[in-house]
Amino acid sequence: MRKASPHKTFILAAPATKDDPTCGCSTCPYMKLNTLEKVYLCLRDLTPEVVLDEKVRLAALRPLQRMVAAG
Repeated sequence: MRKASPHKTFILAAPATKDDPTCGCSTCPYMKLNTLEKVYLCLRDLTPEVVLDEKVRLAALRPLQRMVAAG
C-alpha cells in the first residue's frame, strides 16, 4: 500500500503492549478472521445488528467521541 500511495501516512494497528505482549490487533487471531469482503457485506446489509441498552450506549459514546476528536 505504501508503494501505491507514497504520499499517504499509514498507521499500523495497535501492537502488543508490555503489559500483554500476546494481545495486539495485528496479532489477534480473531481480528485476522476479518476480511474486506466481510466488512463490505456488514456495511451493505447492516448485519449483524448489535443491540445495546441505552445506558451502556451512552457510557460508550463519550470515550468514542473523545477518540474521534483527538484524531
